Amino acid sequence: MSNIIGLIFISIGFAFDVFGCLGLVRLPDVYNRLQAATKCVTLGTCSILFGTFLIVGLTSAGIKALLCIIFLILTSPVAAHAIARGAHRAGVKLWEGSVIDRYAEDKEGEA
Repeated sequence: MSNIIGLIFISIGFAFDVFGCLGLVRLPDVYNRLQAATKCVTLGTCSILFGTFLIVGLTSAGIKALLCIIFLILTSPVAAHAIARGAHRAGVKLWEGSVIDRYAEDKEGEA
């Protein structure tokens, strides 16, 4: 039973990874692409790793999968924020259809 649930998690994760990759290609600017990479690919990769954990069980490979999930959840949003902040400070423009620019409102640290 855990093999079937693991395969379902892996399939869902693969679908999220595919949609995240499509978002990287199709979205208009670096900020939207970064959101696709961060949200979809993180959730997809964590789902694949959790499905792997369900299939292999509490072995060394399963524990490594759980550690990778924790590492991804902790580092991916931080890295995406750092890249977006650096792009904004470097002058990369937002897409003309963007509604709000939170980084322009935040002038702290611009010295």
